[in-house]
Amino acid sequence: MKKWFSALSAAALLFSLVTGCSENASQNAQPASETSSTEPMVLHWSITGEPPTMDPGIATDASSMDMINLAFEGLTAVNRQGELINAVAESFTNTPDFTQFRFILRRDAKWSNGDPVTAHDFEYAIKRNLDPKTASAYAYQLFYIKGGEEYFNGTGTPQDVGVKATDDYTVEFTLRSPTPFFRELTSFTTYYPLHKETVENNPKWATEAATIVGNGPFVIDEWEHKAKMAFSKSPTYWDKASVKLDRIEIVMIEDNNTALSMFENGDLDWGGYPSFGLSPDAVGQLKEEGRLLVADNPGTKAVIFNTEKPPFTNKKIRQAFAYSINRQELIDNILQTGVPPAYGWVPISMGLNPDGYFKEDVEKAKQLLAEGMQELGLKEFPKVTYYYDTGETDKKLAQALQDGWKRTLGLDIEIRTSEWKVFNSDVQNGKYDFGIWLWGADFNDPINFLEMYKDKAGGNNVVRFDNKKYRDLLNQSYYETDPEKRKKLMFEAETILMEEMPLAPLHFRGNAYVKNDKVKDFVILPLGGSYFKYAYIEK
Repeated sequence: MKKWFSALSAAALLFSLVTGCSENASQNAQPASETSSTEPMVLHWSITGEPPTMDPGIATDASSMDMINLAFEGLTAVNRQGELINAVAESFTNTPDFTQFRFILRRDAKWSNGDPVTAHDFEYAIKRNLDPKTASAYAYQLFYIKGGEEYFNGTGTPQDVGVKATDDYTVEFTLRSPTPFFRELTSFTTYYPLHKETVENNPKWATEAATIVGNGPFVIDEWEHKAKMAFSKSPTYWDKASVKLDRIEIVMIEDNNTALSMFENGDLDWGGYPSFGLSPDAVGQLKEEGRLLVADNPGTKAVIFNTEKPPFTNKKIRQAFAYSINRQELIDNILQTGVPPAYGWVPISMGLNPDGYFKEDVEKAKQLLAEGMQELGLKEFPKVTYYYDTGETDKKLAQALQDGWKRTLGLDIEIRTSEWKVFNSDVQNGKYDFGIWLWGADFNDPINFLEMYKDKAGGNNVVRFDNKKYRDLLNQSYYETDPEKRKKLMFEAETILMEEMPLAPLHFRGNAYVKNDKVKDFVILPLGGSYFKYAYIEK
């Protein structure tokens, strides 16, 4: 669900890839005079629930990834402007056809226990994340590497995977096809290094503060489950001169209104995204006060259908639910952030089809519902439950959708909720009828939104979509070197997705927050999420 990179910086990346010049993140260090103080500099933060894991290889949710980015770092990261720069990598080169990449690691990168970070740590982590026994939902992000998909699917071996530490400080990647955006992928958590001894000596290493060995700008000091976490500046981090915060104290608060009250009272240093969600009432009030800001991160919120559970095994019934939703009404009355309605899954900024693939049509929805019920042999529509995680916005969306389907289709829909960790687990394991889902970009390319539904048992295919033509089109796109032909293949694939409607897009992403002027250089990542490395508090 995330991360790093804007459309403009993606374009810049394509020009910088071939040269592979070295970039030094420490050049971004804040002058000491701006942050000097005898008191420890502590940032008070909140998240909405317990992070399921601190393991970069298996994390799928935003809370986990935000915490992981405190304690771990990949070959690349971002600067204060959200632009991609070298991190553990000191320099890189690639072949003109973007099928081979070589990264030279900096020699001063260390793990939090003092061990050097080496190229072997990257090779180990990637092959471990591709191992079927690891069950990484994000393993498909590694399929761009030659042999990665085959190893994950059991038809290849780890020796066939195209990642190799040629010495302690050089890691080389051989890709299955031209991948111009591959350097960007290396900033994603699934590509982060792992401390082999830590991982192999303790299967539960990523669930307790005392057993986590990271290589990032902070180390985790405390993890009181379902209550709080605390991080402090890492003394072994290679770029510690750029890290100004001494400590970050994070409380877990499920109720967003409580979190906002704490922010207004000065007990938290940030209000709204990406710390917590703002309720519709809070958004309306902040908008009236002229304080509301919206982070424009590419992503899409949708109603998802479990296509393995009747009646949502039927395409026409899924279409009926989708076509009967008044999206603009939801945006105007609940979200109030001015985001555009979504009539496709891939964000408009990625340019596949800005006009969308369908439109709302209540009469057509009624007809499709009747036809779908007839095809399933149903005289009465069965009991189905709409599922959402805790949060005032999703609660109000659920209630509005429930009312809308009653009004347009005459259906009585039940709704239920769970805390995020439970909700996420249930959805990932198919324990739901239909419900809400948000996908934020992991990298700036349409394939990121399409390939998650390529394989029925693939990671993050929470709707269990299975369509051979769709799969074939995406597989062709991986090997197509002509940009326009590649775009056409992905357009055809999204057309199938929106015809089959395993999910009904609602609106594109826009994350509301209120700015705290004393917090400086905190980065909302261009694709969404938190980056604390450069943050400091102005006294």
